Amino acid sequence: RWTRRKETQMSVDSNDNQSLSQSTASPDDLKAIEKLGTARQTLKTEIAKVIVGQQQVVDDVLTAIFSRGHCLMIGVPGLAKTLMVRTIADAIDLDFNRIQFTPDLMPSDITGTEIIEEDKSTGGREFKFVRGPVFANILLADEINRTPPKTQASLLQAMQELEVTVGGQTYQLPRPFFVLATQNPIEQEGTYPLPEAQLDRFMFDIRISYPTPEDELEIAKTTTTDVEVKIDTVLNGEEILNLQQIVRRLPISDHVGRYAVDLARATRPEDEIAPGFTKEYVTWGAGTRAVQYLVLGAKARAAISGQYNVTCDHVREVAPMVLRHRIMTNFHAEAEGISPDRIVDLLLEAIDEPKAEAYV
Repeated sequence: RWTRRKETQMSVDSNDNQSLSQSTASPDDLKAIEKLGTARQTLKTEIAKVIVGQQQVVDDVLTAIFSRGHCLMIGVPGLAKTLMVRTIADAIDLDFNRIQFTPDLMPSDITGTEIIEEDKSTGGREFKFVRGPVFANILLADEINRTPPKTQASLLQAMQELEVTVGGQTYQLPRPFFVLATQNPIEQEGTYPLPEAQLDRFMFDIRISYPTPEDELEIAKTTTTDVEVKIDTVLNGEEILNLQQIVRRLPISDHVGRYAVDLARATRPEDEIAPGFTKEYVTWGAGTRAVQYLVLGAKARAAISGQYNVTCDHVREVAPMVLRHRIMTNFHAEAEGISPDRIVDLLLEAIDEPKAEAYV
C-alpha cells in the first residue's frame, strides 16, 4: 500500500509543482539550480579525497548549509566529525573555527570580550571589543553538552539573529553563518542536556554510524600514509549566499506544504490527527518551526539534486533529521524501547499525503 501510494502521489506532486514552477521560475534560477546540482557532485568528489564513505552525512550537511540552518551531529568519537566539517569549509572557501566545550567554558570565550586599551598617544583608556571564535562562517561547537546551560545559551542569539551583543553593543556575524554542534552519545556523566528551546534552533539532528567494512579498510589504508591531500575550492561565500536565496525562492505546491504540516501535527498528542501511538508514547511534539524546516529542507534537498520541483519525497527524506530531536517520549515509550526515531518511522507509514478532499 505504501509503495502504491508513493507512486500515485508522486504524479500529483509533479503536476502541482510543475504548473507552479513554470509560472515563477526564472531562467537565472533554473541555471543556478543546475549549477548547484553539479557543484554538489564536485563538492562530494573533493570531500571524498579526505573523508571515506559517509556520503549520506555529507549530503545532509550540505542540505542544511544551503537551507541556512544549523546542525546537531551525534556520533561516537573517531568518526571524523571534525575533519568532515573542516574539509567542507575548505571546499567551499569559508572561515572555520572550532570550540571545544568544557565545564569551565564561559560565554565570553565564545562571543568575545571587552578589554581596556590604552591610547599611547593620549594616555587615555577605552574599551575595545576582542572578537571571539563565533565570528566565523562555520563554527564547530565540539561536545556542546559538556558545558553548563549559561554558556550553551550564549549561542542562541548567534544562531537565531546572526549577531551577538556584548556590553550593550550588537555585532553582526559574518555571512553565511553555520553552527555545527557535536554530541557524544556515550560518557553521559558530567554532561548538561540541551534545553528544548536550544534544540529547536537546530534544523537537523544528524546521526553518524560506523563505516562499512570496505570503507573502514580504505580509511586504514589512506590515513596511514605520508601523503598530503589538496582540497580544491568549489564555491565561495558569495555564491553560497546567492544559492541560499534561490533555495528559498523555490516554489512548493499546497500538496507538499500540507503534507509537511500534517507530519508535524501528527507528532503532537493533543492534535486531532495524531495517531494512537503518538498519544500513547509522546509527551511533547514538534512545533511550527519544524514545519518551516521540513519545507526548507525539502527545497534544499531538491536543489542540491539539481531539481526545481519539490515533492513529498523530499519532505520524507529530511523528516527524520527535522523531527527526531523535537519529539519528547514518555516513560511508557522508554519502558518499551520506543525511540523518537521509531516514532518518526511510524509516522511516515501512517500519515498519508493529502487527498483531493483536503483542498475543497
